[in-house]
Amino acid sequence: MGARKLTAALAVSAMAVLGIAACGDGDSGSDGGGKVTMSFWHNATTGDGKAFWDKTVADFEAANPNVKINIQSIQNEDLDGKLQTALNSGDAPDVFLQRGGGKMAAMVKAGQLMDVTGSITGATKQVISEASFKPQTIDGKIYAMPVAVLPGGFFYSKELFAKAGITQTPVTLAELQTAVDKLKAAGVQPIALGAKDAWPAAFYYYFFALRECSSTTVTETAKTLSFDDPCWLKAGQDVQSFAATKPFNNGFLTTSAQQGAGSSAGLVANHKAAMELMGAWDPGVIGSLTPDQKPLPDLDWFPFPEIQGGAGEPGAMLGGVDGYSCSVKAPKAECTAFLNYMAKTTVQQEYYNAFHAPPVNSEAQAVVTEPYLKSVLAAYGKAPFVSQWLDTVYGQNVGNALNTAVVSLLAGKSDPQGLVNAVKAAAKKA
Repeated sequence: MGARKLTAALAVSAMAVLGIAACGDGDSGSDGGGKVTMSFWHNATTGDGKAFWDKTVADFEAANPNVKINIQSIQNEDLDGKLQTALNSGDAPDVFLQRGGGKMAAMVKAGQLMDVTGSITGATKQVISEASFKPQTIDGKIYAMPVAVLPGGFFYSKELFAKAGITQTPVTLAELQTAVDKLKAAGVQPIALGAKDAWPAAFYYYFFALRECSSTTVTETAKTLSFDDPCWLKAGQDVQSFAATKPFNNGFLTTSAQQGAGSSAGLVANHKAAMELMGAWDPGVIGSLTPDQKPLPDLDWFPFPEIQGGAGEPGAMLGGVDGYSCSVKAPKAECTAFLNYMAKTTVQQEYYNAFHAPPVNSEAQAVVTEPYLKSVLAAYGKAPFVSQWLDTVYGQNVGNALNTAVVSLLAGKSDPQGLVNAVKAAAKKA
């Protein structure tokens, strides 16, 4: 999925720590001459996002001349698989992107992640809220530095909505279906969906489940992996019913999410479709795919509509807090200093400028100008319940099965009960 600061005193402090560490215990990351080399994996493969990480690493290296960081940028859809292979082989990168939830819990259980709780500086804690650390925390221990707040909802073209005579964004599911009908009547593809990558299609099931299931059910299921509550089946029925109205772009099953003008993000970027259900990294992706590779000027956002009769709390949201972890084998002083550097206000402002996504740093959030990102942050701030993406919450085995099952449902190869059965089968193997 997608990618987009401390004080001078902290930088001096970090350098002092690293100066001591460089004479340390002969960690495998050291060349024996005081130089420490680390590997770093992220998922920004092109454009401003890749340039941001290149500059961030170069600036950190300049401030810490005893550290060398080798960067590898990996396509988002490939990252989880490659990372799991590397972790299992004992050859993991020192610093890498991960998204918390069940996936992180499995890494912690396997002894693959560094506990960085005691290495989060006071300066970092001043600009990143305790709540933002929760998705990266297990049993009171922090295993990653959060860098971005990425709630989900519909990003849409105000121009295409106006063309279809839609004067207010949908608040209920019925209003969303009316908007779909109006867009079709205006000759506009209503919703772009990159189902080829599976997870964007599964977002519909996640959001319907968030509306149909209570927050207690969503949370407890992460512990039990029991999908017996009727709300899980009802969410599948909602997806099936909504898909039956044909709201998606032509060929959505073979459309990718974020790669090229023909992707779902590209369809919105080029006014070939009116909206896309996606996380808050989407504006940056859309902007990279417009004809001039600049932010879409008529872009706006609204939350996933409410459903009458559902057990979910009105205003509840789904979304990730992207974080970066250190491998348990990484050189601790250098790796955690790099994590704290990511949290600096100036670095987080540059993150926002590169990715056009909400930074996690509260001071950096003050420079956000786009109305749609302000709307995202406002909705996030007042949400009564926020869950991470369900494939993250429920771990890799269940998550992959869930994503695949939703695509099968949309393709007409399965039904809502088949979806639930597939997820239950995966849960037994988890």
